[in-house]
Order: sequence, then C-alpha cells, then structure tokens
Amino acid sequence: MLQRFFATALAIFVVLLGGCSATSGLQAYVDSYDGYEFLYPRGWVQVQVEDPVDVVFHDIIETTENVSVVVNTVASTKSLEELGSPEEVGDRLLRNIIAPSESGRSSALIAATSQKADDKTYYILEYAVTLPGDGNTAQQRHNLSSIAVSRGKVYTLSVSAPEERWPKVEDQFKTIVSSFTVY
Repeated sequence: MLQRFFATALAIFVVLLGGCSATSGLQAYVDSYDGYEFLYPRGWVQVQVEDPVDVVFHDIIETTENVSVVVNTVASTKSLEELGSPEEVGDRLLRNIIAPSESGRSSALIAATSQKADDKTYYILEYAVTLPGDGNTAQQRHNLSSIAVSRGKVYTLSVSAPEERWPKVEDQFKTIVSSFTVY
C-alpha cells in the first residue's frame, strides 16, 4: 500500500515537473522551404502578411504581442559577421528599418550579443521602441530579435510586446528567440 502511494506520488511529480520546462506552452513552427524554425506560444494565431515578412503570429488576447520572421536576400554576403558586429547590425536595423527618421518612431538598443549554434552565428538584439503618439498615447514596446545569415539570405526573428507586459513575457520571449534556427 505504501509502495503504491509513493509510486503514484512519484508519477504525478514527474508529470507536473515535465510541464515546468522552458518550452512548455510552446509549439514548433517549421518552414522547410525557407529553411528556418522556431517555437511560439500555443494559442497564438497566424496573420496574413506580405513580403518581405514571411510569417507573423500574435496572441489572440494581447494582440499586440507577436513573433515575426522577415527573410531578405543579401547580395554577396556569406556570413553575418560580414554585415558588422552585433552592435553595428543592431544600430543599422533600428536606424533604417525599425525607426527611420521619417517614421516618427524612436528606438534604443539595449543589448547586442553574438552566439553560435550548429556552425551558424546568431546576433541577439534587445531594443526598446516608442511608437508615435501625443503624450500619454505614445506606446512603449520591448523587442528581442535573432538575426542569422544562411544561403544568401538574412533571417530576422523578432518578438515584441508592450513595455508594461514585458516582465510577464520576458522569459518566454527569450526562449522563443533562442529556439530560432536557420539551415
């Protein structure tokens, strides 16, 4: 009787502990045609997009929380390092794409790092963006991106949330960014 109790308790503990993994609540998205994959939250829905955005998923409740992948062709670039350091690439991304001067948006690079996985280099960028608005209507956003080069293309996965939601989603968004793989 006591053995059965401990065996049952152990089985329940193992099942519950399995739900505490860093990837619990996430599911895989695989694009074998374009050559990338990543994890995204269960229950998020895919949104119709246009080039160069390849895919976008967003939360059905917090619709401004999203993950996207942009794929661009790059002439003669064989590696991410040829585009510059993580800081240089981050500065160019913010200045030319995220918050160009005519957009009314402002941005700040918080962190820029480099990591290797499966012989590929990934730049991980963290940045803040302020969307235009007057006074209290300007929205503060927090973003993470993973950038990689493969087969003559630059792949950028980005996750974004309103700044006030960042503390709740930060760990999950970091898991999403670190799950991004190109091949």
